[in-house]
Amino acid sequence: MSLDKINNASAEQAYDLFEHCCCAPNWINSMVAERPFKDMSTLLAASQRIFLQLSEQDYLTAFTGHPQIGNLATLHEKYASTSSSASHEQSGMSVAEQTLLEEMLDLNKVYLEKFGFIFIVCASGKSAQQMLAIIQSRIGNDRQTELTIASNEQAKITQIRLEKLL
Repeated sequence: MSLDKINNASAEQAYDLFEHCCCAPNWINSMVAERPFKDMSTLLAASQRIFLQLSEQDYLTAFTGHPQIGNLATLHEKYASTSSSASHEQSGMSVAEQTLLEEMLDLNKVYLEKFGFIFIVCASGKSAQQMLAIIQSRIGNDRQTELTIASNEQAKITQIRLEKLL
């Protein structure tokens, strides 16, 4: 996809394109309205600026566009629109031992119960063991700290997806 195609797409087409990068409607609508982008740097800067202006509810909505880390079954079932991206992003989990996956799933449940949203980490390039260590280190955080960390991780994921889009 070229930047010209994004810039010249209808609002509906652009919405659909951006939705594959982040499913928070306020982020998507703002990105659609920001067009045209002069270059990739401008697009990425706009994404970051907009992301920092989102509300807690926007972040929580963005998080719903992700499967739980290590839950490979839901990658393909529930998240069909982003499953290829998420599957590649979580490739470290696809080669994990069963015991590690089970521990990750157990911690995901504890995390969800504690914080009210799923564990978000920019998994690209991380091994299953690294992701397990990250959730273990973050599970003791308070909700506000964790929301801040998770939203920053979501911004990284969104940036990677925008780069892949182009």
